[in-house]
Amino acid sequence: MATYIALCTFTDQGIHGVRDTTRRADAAKELAARFGANMTQVYWTLGAYDLVVTIEAPDDATATAFGLAVSSSGNIRMQTLRAFSRNEMNDILGRLN
Repeated sequence: MATYIALCTFTDQGIHGVRDTTRRADAAKELAARFGANMTQVYWTLGAYDLVVTIEAPDDATATAFGLAVSSSGNIRMQTLRAFSRNEMNDILGRLN
């Protein structure tokens, strides 16, 4: 499974209903599973982003479909980053020779 990091910000709608944010995170985790992905961590943060989420998915298309589905609720905007483990990075570096 590939790892993704999602940097999320609340929309006006999302902050208006912020009291439901943990419930919405639970619902997003269930939605991820329906797409064949797994939300492994959710952190509520201070600073430029309101949430940082780690996601495991079999491929970019699955991660993208999940991100679009969760964002279409209107509560968050999501910027998704593909993350590489140490072993994955070593495999990539091995291709440089």
